[in-house]
Amino acid sequence: MSEIVNLKDVGKTYDKNGQKTVALKNTDLTVEKGDFFLVKGASGSGKTTLLLSIGGMLQPTFGKVQVLGKTLNELTEKEKVKFRADNIGFIFQMFHLIAYLTVKENILINNQVKEEKISDKELIDMANELGISHRLNHYPSELSAGEKQRVALARALIKKPELILADEPTGNLDHENSLVVLEKLKKYCDNGGTVVMVSHDNQPDVFANQIFTIGKKTENL
Repeated sequence: MSEIVNLKDVGKTYDKNGQKTVALKNTDLTVEKGDFFLVKGASGSGKTTLLLSIGGMLQPTFGKVQVLGKTLNELTEKEKVKFRADNIGFIFQMFHLIAYLTVKENILINNQVKEEKISDKELIDMANELGISHRLNHYPSELSAGEKQRVALARALIKKPELILADEPTGNLDHENSLVVLEKLKKYCDNGGTVVMVSHDNQPDVFANQIFTIGKKTENL
């Protein structure tokens, strides 16, 4: 196994008008290639802060964040943008689809910055696999919540990233649609990808091989 993510003593503190707020306390964790790594914790414990730090979208106050051998703390913002485009897929609870783009355009949005272009066949195959091929020319406002999340999943998966970061991706879905998302993420890990997922409920537990509760040690399953 090879190491995908390594955090050493990572923490984030916000200082506003002399009032300090700790968003994430000294955190150590390691994620290996192929892991379905589930991050849990109480509301406000720092789950999303942790995920954004791994994605290089948030600079921790202290500690070291290494992803795929790169120390993100040492990269410029421009370098981080390219690193994310080339290596990381993101899935969020609120979908983050662009309202004025079609489903097809939303799925291919990362194609604008990634050097290796996605073929029409890859797009159709992915859409068929997720049951959204009939929606490619529709807009987000015309989709159900389950369809929106499958579009977001397609957008992350189609670029074949080394790592997917998922922040409560099943939080707005019913049980059936949640299973679709979790099964696709598990299949992605079985094929050599790696997932770090934040969740507040227990449904994803059976899909994960590692569970990390903030403030506790990693649980190997």
